[in-house]
Order: sequence, then C-alpha cells, then structure tokens
Amino acid sequence: MKRSDIKPMPEYFDRYINKTDDVDHLEALEIGLRELAQLPLDTFRAVGDNVYAPGKWTIKEILQHMIDTERVFDYRAVAFARGETGQVLSFDEELYVKNSDANRRTLDELVEEMKIVRRSVIALFGSFTKEMLMMTGVGFRGPYSVLSIAFIIAGHQRWTMDVVKERYLPLV
Repeated sequence: MKRSDIKPMPEYFDRYINKTDDVDHLEALEIGLRELAQLPLDTFRAVGDNVYAPGKWTIKEILQHMIDTERVFDYRAVAFARGETGQVLSFDEELYVKNSDANRRTLDELVEEMKIVRRSVIALFGSFTKEMLMMTGVGFRGPYSVLSIAFIIAGHQRWTMDVVKERYLPLV
C-alpha cells in the first residue's frame, strides 16, 4: 500500500511521512535501506564527536537514536496489527541516547546494526496483510495505522539525515 493510502494522516508524524515518496510501503523501507548504504561515512568520521551546539547528540548518538526509534515503532506495528487496544507507551529519546553509550561504537557497527534492524522491519511489514496494515492503535500522539508506521520509519530516517546534512556536515 502507498503513502497516499494513509487516511487519516496522523498529526505530528506527518512530518516524517511526508518525507517519503508515494510508493508501496515495502519499497519506501527498501529505499531507506539503499540510502543507508550511501551514507557519507568518511565525512561522518571527519565530523567525529563534534556537535553543532552544546547538548546536541553526536552522529553516532544520532544513528543509535535511529536504531532505537525503529525498534520502538516496530513494536508498535506488531501491537497494532495484533489488535492491541491499550495505548502504547512513548519513550524518552534523551534518556535512551544518554544510556546508549553510542560513542564507544564505530560508525560501521552502528550502520550495520541499522541495516539489520531495517531488514527485520521489512520482513515484518512483508508479513502483514492489507487488513493488518489498516489496523490502528493509539500512541501518545493519538491514533495511527500500521501502514503509517512503515512510512514514519522510512521518513524518520530521511528527516534525521537531513538534520545531519544541514547541521553536522558544515563542521568539516
């Protein structure tokens, strides 16, 4: 199913969804996987642990945030597809990054883990029927569908990489 099949468009998450192409949900996730293979790792290495302002995350912490976020939304997709009726919990992204110790890891390790997580997400979404994709659940920002989660995941990656390009790459 395509991005244009998302009805209604969930508030707040539309910022991520609208970063994606209007393609099949599995294709949107696959595009993201291909984009991961094209990350400018040498430029990221040149940035190192520098940040554009005090208190901001390093590129390694940003990659870990992407991994953690994808896993959280993966859980939400399963919960909604399986008929969960309770509100799924939000997560404190600052706490997750603080406790991740991402800066001890290499960029290559983080990118490889991100690819593994994305392949798992693609497998999960490939298992969903059209009916499951249309199921909705309630998060801290209101209701949204399993289908929308595929595009949230894909769009979050683009959103985050746009921030890196705009704010971190000029540090080189």
